[in-house]
Amino acid sequence: MTEHELKPNAGTGPEEGAVPAEVDRIAELERERDEYLDALQRLKAEFDNFRKRTASERAAQSARASEALVKELLPVVDDLERALVAAEEHEEAKLEDGVRLVHRALADVLARAGLAEIDTNGRFDPHFHEALLAQPVEGAEPGSVVQVLQKGYLLGDRVLRPARVVVAE
Repeated sequence: MTEHELKPNAGTGPEEGAVPAEVDRIAELERERDEYLDALQRLKAEFDNFRKRTASERAAQSARASEALVKELLPVVDDLERALVAAEEHEEAKLEDGVRLVHRALADVLARAGLAEIDTNGRFDPHFHEALLAQPVEGAEPGSVVQVLQKGYLLGDRVLRPARVVVAE
């Protein structure tokens, strides 16, 4: 074999210029690939930082919300302590009044936080009520709530706890 036969693309002709063009094209594609890889890695790092930052902000917001609720509940705790002192002194009338005041104060704090009692007058609604018992009740329309065993509550528009009820058959 001659030297010309051993070397591909050796010699003259259109094939001689094709090799440098292909090398240039490969180098260009590698450069483009590296740019895309770098951009993708930067985007990934930015997304990870965003995810961590939003998780941190969410935790801080939750802590602030808890702090605000606890601050509002502290006067209720103070009222309960006063009621306990009154109970030690056996002042039953004052104890009952104190418990009523504490209950009202706590209900007000929870209402300001968005808590509302679920309405139990009327027909049973499985979205808001949990039927614990169905029984025949004279004069009651079937499917109506006849007794509330445990109050239910909404927090905003979400059911926090369904009302536990007895339903007429």
